[in-house]
Amino acid sequence: MQHRSTPTLADLARIVELRTKIVSMSSLAIGTLWAAAAGAYSWATFTLMLAATLCVDLATAGFNSYYDFRSGVDTPDTDLEGYKVLVHRGIDPRLALRMSSGLFACAVVFGLALGLRIGWEVIGVGAACMAIAWGYSGGPWPISRLPVGEAFAGGAMGLVLTALSAYVQTGFVDGRTLALGVPSTLIIAAILAANNACDHVGDALAGRRTLAIAVGPRGAVRVVEALVAGGFACALALAAAGVLPGFAALPLLAAAALAAVLLAAMRARGYSTQTKARTMGAISAIFLAYTVSVAGSLAVALLLR
Repeated sequence: MQHRSTPTLADLARIVELRTKIVSMSSLAIGTLWAAAAGAYSWATFTLMLAATLCVDLATAGFNSYYDFRSGVDTPDTDLEGYKVLVHRGIDPRLALRMSSGLFACAVVFGLALGLRIGWEVIGVGAACMAIAWGYSGGPWPISRLPVGEAFAGGAMGLVLTALSAYVQTGFVDGRTLALGVPSTLIIAAILAANNACDHVGDALAGRRTLAIAVGPRGAVRVVEALVAGGFACALALAAAGVLPGFAALPLLAAAALAAVLLAAMRARGYSTQTKARTMGAISAIFLAYTVSVAGSLAVALLLR
């Protein structure tokens, strides 16, 4: 193991999983663009929302890095791609804890500013999301160790964040606002399900009881595929119902076709530690295709207003 007393910027980026921030940025973009297409947008509000969202997301990943290292989930045998610097680079794990705590403190500041601007109910929702973010990997019963991890994380990062991003701009939430985040919830849950399916052996040894472990290897594959299919089906239904622009159906169908090809390749390779890098790259490409389809269609609708 190579020891570095002074972590590099690359080390810090890996501790907070900077490469995964596409998830929160997708929900933020979709909710904000949907509100803007409806005629409601403020740069100041968006900036505060962006800062608070990033701080919470980065802190969540940092807490996850810390607790997974301390609990023995991340080991040289389970991280074959060598991404976890706390495992492979000899970085002091307390750095991850301090970084995450500092980011949470910053999120509180931005959240209070947003609450003063929009309403105190925003602070309540933000506090609940932060509690879920910490409880996902911390505390006596981490959510990530349970079969409900995908539901909690997908719901917070998908439905709640999308609806909140729209609410801070429009000032109201209705059924359409909530429905907007459902496809994101399902596909984000699919990302987590794919990750857990690849890690099921190491997670079982560490005492976890994730959904992938509960349903078994074959069931885990079916869960990933069902969540992706459900996400695209819901998005197409939203286009048909007018929640999304009707023309969003075309890019969504193209993205769904790409997803089918990538899912077939993922099934053929199998879900394991050895295939994890390619599996996560493929599921991320599916999520990116979905995001571009929805956010791009909303951007076009905004330009056509």
